Amino acid sequence: MQVIVRDNNVEQALRALKKKMQREGVFREMKARRAYEKPSEKRSRQKAEAIRRSRKLARKQAQREGLIPRKKPRTAARPSARAS
Repeated sequence: MQVIVRDNNVEQALRALKKKMQREGVFREMKARRAYEKPSEKRSRQKAEAIRRSRKLARKQAQREGLIPRKKPRTAARPSARAS
């Protein structure tokens, strides 16, 4: 994994690296390896993840077919809390 540091802006590069790691699932993998997971717990977790994925896929399919309305995009007109 590689991140380019531009204009000596290490904070921005670190944010980009964390985002990439999050997307790749590195943090989830580290958490999973921190402690032993029983085979029964692993099976139940994998089954729950599969159910979640299939529901998400079915929801997206229904949205494409127009059976359920799509989520409204968030507006960027909200005032930022960090601006103060």
